[in-house]
Amino acid sequence: MNEQTSQKKPNVVLIITDDQGYGTVGVHGAPHLKTPNMDRLANEGVECERFYGNPLCSPTRASLMTGRYCYRTGILHTSRGGALMSGDEVTAAEIFAQNGYRTGLFGKWHLGDNYPMRPIDQGFEEAVWHKGGGIGQTPDRPGSYFDPKLYRGGEGYQAKGYCTDIFFDEALSFIEANKDDPFFVFIPTNAPHDPLEISDEYADPYRKAGLDDRVARVYGMVENIDDNVGRLLAHLDKLGLDNDTIVIFLSDHGPARGRYNAGLRSNKGDVYEGGIRVPFFARWPGGLEAGQKIDRIAAHIDVLPTLATLCDLAMPEDLSLDGADLSPLMKEPASEWPDRTLFIQTHRGSEPRRYHCCTAISQRYKWLAYPGTGGTWTFDVDLDNPAMELYDIEQDTAEEADLSAEHPEVVRGMREAYDAWFNDVAGNWSCGTIRIGNPAENPISLCRYQDSEFRDEFPFGWRVEIERAGTYDVQINREALDGPGSLHVAWQGKTLSQPLDVGQSSGRFELAAGEGRLEVWFELETIGRLTFSSNETIGDVEMEHVA
Repeated sequence: MNEQTSQKKPNVVLIITDDQGYGTVGVHGAPHLKTPNMDRLANEGVECERFYGNPLCSPTRASLMTGRYCYRTGILHTSRGGALMSGDEVTAAEIFAQNGYRTGLFGKWHLGDNYPMRPIDQGFEEAVWHKGGGIGQTPDRPGSYFDPKLYRGGEGYQAKGYCTDIFFDEALSFIEANKDDPFFVFIPTNAPHDPLEISDEYADPYRKAGLDDRVARVYGMVENIDDNVGRLLAHLDKLGLDNDTIVIFLSDHGPARGRYNAGLRSNKGDVYEGGIRVPFFARWPGGLEAGQKIDRIAAHIDVLPTLATLCDLAMPEDLSLDGADLSPLMKEPASEWPDRTLFIQTHRGSEPRRYHCCTAISQRYKWLAYPGTGGTWTFDVDLDNPAMELYDIEQDTAEEADLSAEHPEVVRGMREAYDAWFNDVAGNWSCGTIRIGNPAENPISLCRYQDSEFRDEFPFGWRVEIERAGTYDVQINREALDGPGSLHVAWQGKTLSQPLDVGQSSGRFELAAGEGRLEVWFELETIGRLTFSSNETIGDVEMEHVA
């Protein structure tokens, strides 16, 4: 550990990858994979060996940004109304900005595409990002990892290059422009998430090593991320900022099926270890001793309170966090540390559901209810006698020996702890609210698949607040479904309609101010009402307050 060379607060670069998981990094034994720069972060920094995220993207990102369990923030899962973080949440970016930091995000946000949930509404003064859950998904279909459509602030543009390279290029430019001030830079890559788009330059060496094409592409994407991490570290060193910059690296959750995962059970979407254990490395040459390993359990909710201490941030007095400050362990892993219990739950559906794909984790034991059911939308839970499992996770990392029958007292205690947690975090759950008519985003685009609330796997409207009563132009994406029909808007207990001729897709409506569920649809004379639930842009809506 070196002495700090400046008096300003340490800079922070926070990197989170998508779908990488615990095993897909060289220091964790991934065969053939080359990640010298990720390995360097582990070897020159502090590694949390038992670090957890949620099993899906948005819930982990919400907890990372707020230090709070995802249910508190309005996040439930990743689409169909489940990935809208409340604009009232206080984010790490807002806290850093209030403490004099310059703040920038470059990559995947996935916590809301509309005001007041966009990164530029949530504390990031600069943001180059993509909407939805991934490049090429709604609302920006079609799309590619090469020359992707991105957003600079609130304006879309056609970028040139490979997505991960672009995000790091933008981050490095931001760092250089703000090198004289403390900065908080968030780089959430969408790689190595599907689709597995990467140049043959990166994938071919792994194909030649005998790996199948899918794994070769994953490894190529990860190696590309690693090269960019190397560029980042070299840039910090060139600017004289290396000693004064905390670089944190982690993944959001486990990998998709079929990828190496270091012997952990299951994968993305599940609460077995393979779905939630992720790499976590923190490197700060001026403040943390290199090569230390922390064996205490830790999670996404701990990052913000830890950074608040390491950076000496003034925190809002009324802000309630769920995470723990890990800085004592980072400075001395053998420090006395009280046992704690972490709670993780993520599943499909329209509201939190007790016992559905959940886990409680202590230092020794791991209790689970209905693991493997996270992708199920309609699910019958036995509230009186739920299906439960128990593992001694210190001795049985692979979760092979269910001890629930042998230790009923442990099962009972951890279930009671989970019940208390669920009552606390999920009792008043509601998704974030899109605000319409605000000058910050007018016109506003509403993505049906990503943001509409779903019931029985079909959309039935957006949770919105119309801030200004008045006249709105409403346009719906009909794509190839042309022909005479009508456009309908249901709002505040009333349904308004406008006829549509061939080639028309918009109408003008008088809408009252208020909060509630807004539904917009069109009907063809020959078919009737049309409802779309797929990850496509048909049925998406644009609204503009005009008077």
